[in-house]
Amino acid sequence: MRLSAELRSSVDFIEAIGDDLVSAGGKRLRPSLAFLTGRLLGASREQALAVALAVELLHSASLLHDDLIDDADTRRGADAAFRRYGNVVSVMSGDFMLARTLGILARSKSPEFTQLMSDTAARICEAEVLQFQMATLETYALGNYFTIIEGKTAVLLAAACEGVALLAGAPEAERRALAAFGMHYGRAFQLQDDYLDLLGDAATLGKPVGGDLKEGKATFAVLTLLEADVAEARTILRRHAAADGDTQRMIALVRQHGADRAARAEIERETHAAVGVLELFPDSDAKTALAGLAEGELARAR
Repeated sequence: MRLSAELRSSVDFIEAIGDDLVSAGGKRLRPSLAFLTGRLLGASREQALAVALAVELLHSASLLHDDLIDDADTRRGADAAFRRYGNVVSVMSGDFMLARTLGILARSKSPEFTQLMSDTAARICEAEVLQFQMATLETYALGNYFTIIEGKTAVLLAAACEGVALLAGAPEAERRALAAFGMHYGRAFQLQDDYLDLLGDAATLGKPVGGDLKEGKATFAVLTLLEADVAEARTILRRHAAADGDTQRMIALVRQHGADRAARAEIERETHAAVGVLELFPDSDAKTALAGLAEGELARAR
């Protein structure tokens, strides 16, 4: 497996973290997008593979750093890397993945793809800092929220699609359409994750609801309440839902003021926009599969 090969190291702790990453699996959504885009455009497997590896390594590096920043206990059901190996090992292993990403970019010999990944990495960093800044300064705003979810999630999905288009030499209109698909889909995906974090079923999620709220993160439904001047919602957010019953009260407020319906409507809007930009391409199994991935967010919303 090429991902395993990219993560090989003579240092045991780095090797172990790489092995954990590979064995944990997960949805591998970003590589799937790269390979489906490759099929859509008739790109070579090596072109799609280079993009798949680059985006997955960048994503994995960001997760190692995020878990440490968020003081997370687990990642995909297992202890977070910094809990098992310590802060230094976790951070430096993330940096090791970034270094491997640079190697892939060098081998691609594409300045355009290299620039795309550089811009993507910068936006990921900016989003993480903006999320912290918004909570610290209480600059709660939907505009800030969308900048955050684009940087945390959507830009990597967009890069997985656009990167293949760049390496395959696709026309600019197709490249832009694929980038737009990834951004719309990524926003829908993160909106849905945030919706379920507060309004989902704890048994289905495998964790208690309200995790974002307890970290002081204002997501779409809560921000909708703040923009409607629901003072109680702001109070709960400020104290990170620390009082007994705060999470359930926030859920009740969200439903009472229709913020849950507003969130679902936004998920639907972004999903339909993602599918719509694919109309540029002729019908194919790959196009159907890409549209199906985006439309899956509508099923998760119910």
